[in-house]
Amino acid sequence: MKTIIKLYVPLLLSGLVLIAGCTKDFEKINTDPLSVSQDQNNPNYLLSTAQLTYTGSTDFAYETWRGNLIYAATMMQGMSSVISYWAGDKYMLNEGYTAAYWEKAYPDQVKYAVDLVESTRGKAQYNNVHQMGRIWKALIFERLTDLYGDIPYSDAGKGYYSAILYPKYDTQQAIYTDLLKEVDEASTALNASGDAVIGDLVFAGDVAKWKRFGNSLMLRMAMRLTKADATLAQSYITKAVGKTMTSDGDNAFFKHDVNGGRVTQNRNAQVLLGDGGQENFYTRWSSTFINYLKTNNDPRLGKVAVTKLYLTDVLKTQNPAFITTASVQKGMPNGKDLSGIAGRDVRQDPSFTDFTDYSSPNPGMLKRDGNTFILTYAESELLWAEAAQRFNIGGSAASHYNAGVTSAMTFLSQYDPNMAVSAGDATTYLAAHPYVAANGLDMIATQYWAHTITMLDFYETWANWRRTGLPALVPIVYPNTNTGGSIPRRLPYPLGEGVSNAANYKAASAAVPGGDKLVGRVWWDK
Repeated sequence: MKTIIKLYVPLLLSGLVLIAGCTKDFEKINTDPLSVSQDQNNPNYLLSTAQLTYTGSTDFAYETWRGNLIYAATMMQGMSSVISYWAGDKYMLNEGYTAAYWEKAYPDQVKYAVDLVESTRGKAQYNNVHQMGRIWKALIFERLTDLYGDIPYSDAGKGYYSAILYPKYDTQQAIYTDLLKEVDEASTALNASGDAVIGDLVFAGDVAKWKRFGNSLMLRMAMRLTKADATLAQSYITKAVGKTMTSDGDNAFFKHDVNGGRVTQNRNAQVLLGDGGQENFYTRWSSTFINYLKTNNDPRLGKVAVTKLYLTDVLKTQNPAFITTASVQKGMPNGKDLSGIAGRDVRQDPSFTDFTDYSSPNPGMLKRDGNTFILTYAESELLWAEAAQRFNIGGSAASHYNAGVTSAMTFLSQYDPNMAVSAGDATTYLAAHPYVAANGLDMIATQYWAHTITMLDFYETWANWRRTGLPALVPIVYPNTNTGGSIPRRLPYPLGEGVSNAANYKAASAAVPGGDKLVGRVWWDK
């Protein structure tokens, strides 16, 4: 895994000029992004840019702040915040925030990935970068369709290539069918003897790791369909047997470069360090998450959580004497605010003593030049455990579960060496919490929930929770929610689509089961 080098920064900055504007304006987005011909362009740079922008937009963590943290993190009770505009764990609709991912993903992610795939199509000298582009494009669209459901897919980003300025919305069923095909074909077509890929900022062009990454992604996509299309799911799960990640060394993560400033720094860190407000002081680990770790004597607790990190809500200077002792960690309840109203104000909650006593993420997780995790061996192994338990595919559920839980602990050293959990500690934990097949699906899903929270990939936490319904999170109680008190199931489409892509938007909105609302459901969410 390589740090972004200064060679790419001018490219990224110039790309911003070319795509400035809102994603709802497809006419502007779908124009020729290159000032040189396709033959002159080096596609490696497009791969670099697509990889970087997947970790968060270049516009001050715009969608990371709103989509990953304000909504997904709090809805899934991984984090809690009492800041007034954090609407997620109050189940309130902020249409600007729920639209944020869409508005940034199409110009900042999709456009570069589509350009990469289209500009290298049929060019043998670029086979490997083409196949990596196909896999990365599928990764991008998986998250987009998981968040919104039916979305522009087959037409997206094709304005320059096909003069499609008003892309139709493909059904999620059709999208997933094609995503699985694309990742399967691309992973197979990667060739270790082929072109060297110099623009890969995740695996440094390592084809073997890309193959394992592609097959692990295919496994994750297939498992998303366990309730929607079990037959299709099992066919692709079977294809992935023996081809997925084999250790923490295969983890896909992006190492940021603080020298790149706003363009390259870690976006979760940027928000949770308080760059845009008081998130450092008033946003903490949720009591649901901390209580789960504490109740189970989980060795991750003393690594991911600290108290007394900030001693004042004014200064953003961290206290170097923060406390990692597991027994004193305390999560903040979800669905609370600073309104002064009994039952709502966190300061009137029985758990409250002082804000400094609530647990913050370990500073090792929030480095501006730190890692953004994309897909991990632990995720893959826990998915294999479920595939074995649910479909009897891929080996022993208990063996995969043990490997997944172990990796979910040991991977923390990839944040910071001081956060390392030893394999021995993981073994001790598993001995005290052995896999029980009768409760297997619950155990697997709960570990997946906890692991993706520690990855800070709350998009994935939410997606897998919606698919499985596990763990059984208790909804918060807050007045006048937009969901009637239930945990949201999807993000509504951006209102701007009703203006810029009206006919396609209208048809897609009408087709959402439960309506184009927070309580509507995507196709695979049964």
